[in-house]
Amino acid sequence: MNTMVTAMREPGWRKPSVLPGFGLGMGITIFWMGLIILLPLAFLVWHSSNQSLDDFVQAALLDRRVLHAYWISLSSSVVAAVINTVLGTIVAWTLVRYRFPGHRLLDAMVDLPFALPTAVSGIALTSLLAGNGALGQWLEQAGIRVAFTQLGIIAALTLITMPFVVRSVQPAVENLQHELEEVAASMGASRITILRQIVLPTLLPSILTGMTLAFARALGEYGSVIFIAGNLPFRTEIAPLLIVIKLEQFDYMGATAIATTIMIVSLLLLLLINSMLAWQRRRGQGN
Repeated sequence: MNTMVTAMREPGWRKPSVLPGFGLGMGITIFWMGLIILLPLAFLVWHSSNQSLDDFVQAALLDRRVLHAYWISLSSSVVAAVINTVLGTIVAWTLVRYRFPGHRLLDAMVDLPFALPTAVSGIALTSLLAGNGALGQWLEQAGIRVAFTQLGIIAALTLITMPFVVRSVQPAVENLQHELEEVAASMGASRITILRQIVLPTLLPSILTGMTLAFARALGEYGSVIFIAGNLPFRTEIAPLLIVIKLEQFDYMGATAIATTIMIVSLLLLLLINSMLAWQRRRGQGN
């Protein structure tokens, strides 16, 4: 009883808890997050500060090859995230709402890109979509070339990031109340109306979360892309690959400048989208 009374008197930023351990838990959390995340990123920023601002801008922002690599990475990541946002949401809905033969197998296959080494995924896609591949030869006859083009990069990123959207949306679909849909249908609401006014607003935070995770993962993907992209400068060269090339050329400052820029862009985008999610949650609670 005394523990409960003490917990209820905690400051507003600490949620009341019957079980003790806030200090220990917070200490371990700060230590582990700092060791695993903040320390490497801080070292990257510190290493970048060893070069002058002019050198940093020239290496990271003015080099045409670097700018084109940024564009390939960003545009491909956005397209892959959007594709998975739409199709991954449909997959999550189907896996939760329907039962059919092979349901468990299909549900397990969603996590397969997590388990496979990214190099294996890249080789598999190249074998399938290359000009002499099982599917690629038919696509090229139709005038669609996938391997060694940006389309191949998008295909690889879509494969790798698909589980992020599906696994983010599935819990929200499971928690979606069937009664609301049934009540709306009994009152004469069409399926489009139910989808637009009940289903999508409820699922939107989870969909945006999955899209954010997919985009962030795609932005830094390397292993699955290098096999199918062809790594052609100004055509299919992605930013992570250019970092590796700079390191192989012993251009450590150039590699660090590119890596720092990607990190800053990723953090800004994640902060922006997380702010949008927080606004969406507050809006939902207000309604």
